[in-house]
Amino acid sequence: MRLDETARGVFPIAPTPFTAEGAIDWTSVDRMVDVYAAAGATGLTVLGVMGEAPKLDAGESAALAARFIRRAGALPVVVGVSAPGFAAMRALALSAMEAGAAGVMIAPPNSLRTDDSIVAYYRQAVEAIGADVPFVLQDFPLTFTVVMTPGVIRRIVEENPSCVMLKHEDWPGLDKISALRRWSDAGAMRRISILCGNGGLFLDFEGERGADGAMTGYAFPDMLVDVVRMTAAGERDAAHDLFDAHLPLLRYEQQPGIGLAVRKYVMARRGIIAGDHQRKPGGTLDATAKAEVEFLLRRLARVDRRAALPLA
Repeated sequence: MRLDETARGVFPIAPTPFTAEGAIDWTSVDRMVDVYAAAGATGLTVLGVMGEAPKLDAGESAALAARFIRRAGALPVVVGVSAPGFAAMRALALSAMEAGAAGVMIAPPNSLRTDDSIVAYYRQAVEAIGADVPFVLQDFPLTFTVVMTPGVIRRIVEENPSCVMLKHEDWPGLDKISALRRWSDAGAMRRISILCGNGGLFLDFEGERGADGAMTGYAFPDMLVDVVRMTAAGERDAAHDLFDAHLPLLRYEQQPGIGLAVRKYVMARRGIIAGDHQRKPGGTLDATAKAEVEFLLRRLARVDRRAALPLA
């Protein structure tokens, strides 16, 4: 169950379901895991950026990770452990691994500004959680404001054998994938798994550039699975056709501030979770936005019947 460099496929970023009162909706957690497994996910990622992790206390984070891991069974679970300090990171990482996590994910703090400081941070993070804990390097400059060049990523990978995966979320970032794969193909860098985020916005070409799949959220994780599978099988036109049909909704879901509200609304409409509630503070959809999402779903249903939902 330990994560390694051979990981591929789709590791959906799981949102945290809440009740209207702000409590964790444990029943929806279980249902969501079952849906991801049935959709063909090869793993799960919890307590990520879109999992509302900062809104949970330490006890809730550990309990939620354990619940996902227990329900997922043989499906590997990656737990986000990013924290302002290494003490909190270490505590959650050890708790998650003891519960059966496959590995952890670490994002850089937004205070890092030089290549050397980025490399040093990950060296210290590995010292904190233990060199035996597999970790995912999260590269998401649009959110974390930390820019990692391919060279910096190579330094982190070569210095830390426990780094087995890159969660690639740079934008634009296709050339970065190509550069990393050229190095690994030439033996100039240890090969690691590359799964991509950014809400899946560039999934249509990421696999063609050498990515191994997706680690992102979307209200139709089954579409992500299909696109990754078809790309790997060389079914390029079919993969692009399906992706293009979903792109308007995918784009709508990427709006800053309300993107998670859109995702949870559609997931609730699909019956994956009981409600679209976020723990405060959180964005909400007004009647106009909901009507626009319903319009996009109706248009998508002309091509993909999975979007044909009962009237709201």
